[in-house]
Order: sequence, then structure tokens, then C-alpha cells
Amino acid sequence: MHTATGFPSRGFLLASFVALSLSWPAVPRAQEARVLPDYVIDAFGAPPATPAGPLSGSLRSAVQVAFVDSLKQKAWGPDQNLALEEITASGDPRLVWIISDVLRFVSERSISAALTKSASSLLDKKLPRRNSWGAITDHLIAWDIPPPPDYLAVKRAIFTSVIPGWDRIFAEGEIDWRHVSWGGVLIDDRAYDNTDSPCNCIPAADNPEVSSAEEAIWLKDSDIVFGVEVNGEYRAYPRRIMEVREMVNDTLGGRDLGIPYCTLCGSAQAYFTDQLPAGIERPVLRTSGLLIRSNKVMYDVNTYSVFDTFLGKAVTGPLAKRNLQLKQASVVTTDWGTWKRAHPETTVLVEALALGRNFDFRNGRDANGPIFPVGDVDPRLPIHEDIIGVVTASGKPVAFQRSKAIAKLTRGREVSYENVRLQLDAGGVKAVDAYGSDLGSHQAFWFAWSQFHPQTALWPN
Repeated sequence: MHTATGFPSRGFLLASFVALSLSWPAVPRAQEARVLPDYVIDAFGAPPATPAGPLSGSLRSAVQVAFVDSLKQKAWGPDQNLALEEITASGDPRLVWIISDVLRFVSERSISAALTKSASSLLDKKLPRRNSWGAITDHLIAWDIPPPPDYLAVKRAIFTSVIPGWDRIFAEGEIDWRHVSWGGVLIDDRAYDNTDSPCNCIPAADNPEVSSAEEAIWLKDSDIVFGVEVNGEYRAYPRRIMEVREMVNDTLGGRDLGIPYCTLCGSAQAYFTDQLPAGIERPVLRTSGLLIRSNKVMYDVNTYSVFDTFLGKAVTGPLAKRNLQLKQASVVTTDWGTWKRAHPETTVLVEALALGRNFDFRNGRDANGPIFPVGDVDPRLPIHEDIIGVVTASGKPVAFQRSKAIAKLTRGREVSYENVRLQLDAGGVKAVDAYGSDLGSHQAFWFAWSQFHPQTALWPN
């Protein structure tokens, strides 16, 4: 018998809860399959046929033995192998979503190999054993395989068995939980204004200390910064700091801001977190430790409402019930030397906030593409092409290919789409309207913008 040393030890404490969650109801929740574009079929092949309706009693028992009893007994033996054989024989690819979720936390090779073999059979696709979790999840997303009945309850039990702090995160809402995975870090659940409090997480910075440009001798002119302007006040957020913090709650120009940075998406955004509807307190944004198609999942630590990071919209919790939509200020991605020459009055976050670290994920860890599953990607641009994204007055998202936009603007030519006009700012680009008012744009990788704005227009096409 092979002991399941690849399973997290805390998972066994909630095995009974998992078992309860897997007692799925008899009422089916069928999902109509979408017509897949040709580029998906070319990249991933044709999807398997997917049934609708509840699981049989026998199959539910097999799921119990394979995925629940193995956790409870801390072992994987003959009973689990037989149960997994029955799951595989069912031909129901919906169950691969659960296999994918379990695989994310499994390190034992023999168990991983057995789960991968089952997933390959259910998807009718030969999948590699190396990083099988990523390959399996990519196919599930690209093919839009529907989830099994009561999927969220099952997923919640799996994830909270590893990190109990996620118990308030996994809630019903306007979020596709199929696409959510673990980013490899723990939740930042520290209360507001605890920048210096240690945590086993990616620690957000609240009310960060700043200095003048003249005092920031630690920054090289070539260092990348994210520049923000509010009511005539300018501030630079060095990428070196943002790659360590990933979230800043700040005040600039008399306005409160939440500034998430997704290293995986090459995207820093600035959301106004004040002047909200009556009865809503300022959201304090934190990193959950979760990802959705390689984009960070942020949440408000006060209400545990989850936000769509790219859209600034609350999708679960009390703030989702209030339909809270945060407005954006533009973020200009440029280098420190150009930013401080254009805006000598700027302030900048102090070096201590980098915690002595100096990562460059874009040119290192992430240089060869997304390191987490993203599924299918709109083929109109390369995955890591930089775009400037903004939503027009009509509600149409539009992406401007950054390199071509800068080339045209440098020649004095207009770059526009509907009410949006791009302008150069300190070596970067921002979107304004015909009167020069900020429209809340930001730079991002194409794969990230296009998957969260699947109907986006693309300039200059």
C-alpha cells in the first residue's frame, strides 16, 4: 500500500465535510456547451462528449472512496484504485475538474500518475505526466467542460482542508470557480494598516511611506515604475516593490486608492476606494493566494468580498450584493528616469518596502509565457504582447497594441477609438477623452486582457 504523503495533513480533518459535500443532489444542472472557435480545436483538439444530470449512486460511492476515504485514511490502496477505475469507466469528463483540484495539492508521484491517467482517459486525450495538472486544467478551460453537480461545495472543501482561511472566500457569486486555482501562497488576512506585521503571505502595504524623487537614490533611471496621478499629485510605485507586495492601499490627491499588481499579467491597476454608495466602508484590498486563469484573486479583508481584479467589480459577498463597481485611475508604466523628469514633484515609495528583494519576474520566471493554466488565448496577438486597455463610454473594451501606439504617437499621429484618445505620458501611455480627462487605462499582457474582456476590440485591427 502506498501512503498518500502527497496530501496535506490538514485535509484529513475535513474529510467528513468533503464526504457530505460529495453527496450530490439528484437535480441536474446541465450547462450548454459553447461552440468552440477553430483555433481552440487546432490547439487542443476536439472536446469529449459531456453528459448532463446527476451522478449515479455507484459513481458517488466511487468518488467517496477515491477522493474522500483516501484523505480520511491517509492512504491510497486497492480500494482507491478500484474506485478510480470506476470513475474512469464512467466516461464523465466533468469529474476531471475535481481531479484537477486534488492534483494541485498532490506531490506523491504514484497518486499523481494514477489521477493523471484517469483524467487522460476521461478527456480522451493523452496528457503529459510532467506538470499534468497544468495540461489538464488548460484543456478543461479551453473546452469549457461543465462542472459536476454541486461543484463549488466540493472545491471549497478541498481548498479549505489545506488553508482554513479560505472558508469565507469560496462563496457563490459572479465568478467561475472552475477557473480558480492555488497560486502557491497563503492568504493575506491581516487587518488594515499592518504593513510591517509579518505574515506567511504576499504582504500588502497600507499607507506606505514615501519620499521625494531627490531622496530616492536607490532607484536606477532604468527601473520600471507604475506612475499614478490624482488631482495634480503624482506618485511612482516601483515594480521592485510591487513584485513583493502585489497590493497597496494608499491615499493620493485626497483620494483613497487600492492598487493591485499582478506579476503574472504584467498589470498594475489603480482603483478608487472612496466616494462609494452610502453604507459601504472603504474596501481594504488583499491578496487571497488564489488565481483565476493566472490573474490574482483579490478580496476585501473587512467583508471577505471577492473582486474581479481586472474589472474592479465585487463578485461575491456583501459588496457584490451592493453591485459595487470600483472606478479606475490610469496607471502609466514607464522607467523611473523618464517619470521623474516629466514629473519632478513626484513622490515615490521608499526602498524599505521592497524587503531587501529585487525580483524581475517578467524577464525571469515568466519570460516563456504563463506559468499557470490559462486555457485558450485569443490568437490575434502573442500571449505576452503589451497592450493598453480601457473601456469606452459605450462600454466596449478596447486594447491598443502598445508598441504600435507609441510609434504612431511619437510621430504626432492620433491614436483613438470611439471616445478614447491615447497620449504619451512620461515615456508611457494613458487614455483620455476629447477633453483630456483620465479614462482609467492600464498596461497588461494580451492574454490577461483578452480573457477577461473576451469581446474586446483590438487597435489597430
